[in-house]
Amino acid sequence: MTRPILNLDEVDLKPMPPEYAATGPAAERYAPLVGQLGTRVGAQKLGYNVTALPPGKRAYPRHNHWINEEMFLVLAGQGEVCIGEATYPLRPGDVIACPPGGPETAHQIRNTGTEELRYLAISTRMLPEVVEYPDSGKFGVKALLGPDAEGKPQSFQALGRDRDAVHYWDGE
Repeated sequence: MTRPILNLDEVDLKPMPPEYAATGPAAERYAPLVGQLGTRVGAQKLGYNVTALPPGKRAYPRHNHWINEEMFLVLAGQGEVCIGEATYPLRPGDVIACPPGGPETAHQIRNTGTEELRYLAISTRMLPEVVEYPDSGKFGVKALLGPDAEGKPQSFQALGRDRDAVHYWDGE
């Protein structure tokens, strides 16, 4: 069995893998360092990680989840969280609830301080999931599918914009 206890001192924070790292102008705003916890302690229904943001950076674009719920616990540093149209200051010990829902639940954490902002992120891991990015008009869909002929798990993941939608019968 996986050891169910992990001290935060044992977690290495790493940049996002290349396929998820911000590029172009976005790289100036987004630079999270992430340390995975959940899989290391045997979590099955929740995802856990520690995220660190340098001053002036954000972790992810403002987004809302239609299926999954997230919770954040500020461990160190100062910042702010935008939820819907409101902005709230953050300091160590703050707990942030981000339930599933529409754009009114869209959230983003920013480091507005002069030192690293570090927080614990916990989320449910239910699939399929739909995520919206109201500032850019994008949406993402992710689902796990059954195993392929060789028994390997398959997944479906797509990013798009509503304006690019096609009619149901298009191309049939």
